[in-house]
Amino acid sequence: MSHVIVLLVGVVTGAICMFLYAMEKLARAARRELELQSLTARARDEVAAAQDQRRGLTQREFDLGRRDANLEAQRADLARRIVSYVELQDENAILKRDLQNIDVNLHKLQLDGELRHQRQEHLDRRATDLAKRYLAETVKAVGAALNPNNFAACKQRLVDVIERCRDIGFDVPADEEARLVADLRADFERAVKAAFEREEQARIKAQIREEEKLRREVERELKQLDREQAAVHAALDKALADAHGAHTAEIEHLQARLAEAEAKSQRAISLAQQTKAGNVYIISNIGSFGPGIFKVGMTRRLEPMDRVRELGDASVPFPFDVHMMISCTDAPSLENALHRALHRSRLNKTNPRKEFFRADIDQIAALVREHHGEIRYVADPEALQFRQSQEMSEEDAEFIEQTYDAAEEDSTAVVDDA
Repeated sequence: MSHVIVLLVGVVTGAICMFLYAMEKLARAARRELELQSLTARARDEVAAAQDQRRGLTQREFDLGRRDANLEAQRADLARRIVSYVELQDENAILKRDLQNIDVNLHKLQLDGELRHQRQEHLDRRATDLAKRYLAETVKAVGAALNPNNFAACKQRLVDVIERCRDIGFDVPADEEARLVADLRADFERAVKAAFEREEQARIKAQIREEEKLRREVERELKQLDREQAAVHAALDKALADAHGAHTAEIEHLQARLAEAEAKSQRAISLAQQTKAGNVYIISNIGSFGPGIFKVGMTRRLEPMDRVRELGDASVPFPFDVHMMISCTDAPSLENALHRALHRSRLNKTNPRKEFFRADIDQIAALVREHHGEIRYVADPEALQFRQSQEMSEEDAEFIEQTYDAAEEDSTAVVDDA
């Protein structure tokens, strides 16, 4: 029994020892496996490191190859850039020749520039001389063409020439322009004074002719009145003789005619003695000049309407209408006063001798009252022929023209027969 127990104990002990030995073996195997795994991981790491190092070496080899290629290219480029001494001498000779050519060209350009400068100075002097001559000739021409009626046009022409001179580079200072305009004004004043002197002389001559004509008219009128007075005296004497002292209507009529003839004679003598006496007329012509245009003039004729009819003869298409006919002892003074008062209303501002004004008839009447006294006037012009022409039919106009043509042909035929 004990042997069995010992055997069992030995078997159990042996089993335990075997189990412990197996466990030891397993532990060693596990440790070896762990060491192998560690070695495998280390080997794997070393292989990866070796591969990385190999790749690095390959990249470095590639970089070194590229650097070698770059160095080779730089070496070849440097070899190309290396110039031999002979080539340097040849290039130096070429540079010297080019520099000499450049120096010659520069000298030539300098000479050409100086020549151009001289030519430009010469042209500038010529242009200045021509501009001066042009300006001087223009000033002379403007002065020669200046008259009392064209000052504004001559001044504008002078200013235009000065501007053209400035446009081409010829400087005309402002004080020089002012001097030229002042000279033009002085010339205009002299021209106006000379024209006024000529007009005054012409007026004096015309006045002398007018007075002579008036004297002849007065003499003719006086002769006519003397003949009429003689005839009236004779008829009155005969009537008194036939009436035997009786007072009849015929005698009264003859006495009235005698008194009228004597009054006319005295008036004619008085008019001949008053050389400034005359008539100032205010007339218009709306058919020729339109409404609101009046002519203010003067005449010394015994019959002032003759002057009005004369103005409306051939120079205008329609006769003038008379608004006022003012008889006064000093007609020139009244005419001059009206002209001065209406000066700003002149139609022709260039020639103040023209006597046409744009005004209102009531305004003119007020001026006449101020300088002469109360006056009767016609406000609305008749303008008969103008209004008839406006209202006339084509048929009537053609008839009148045919009538005039026929009358002219008849007159021509009569002259030819004569």
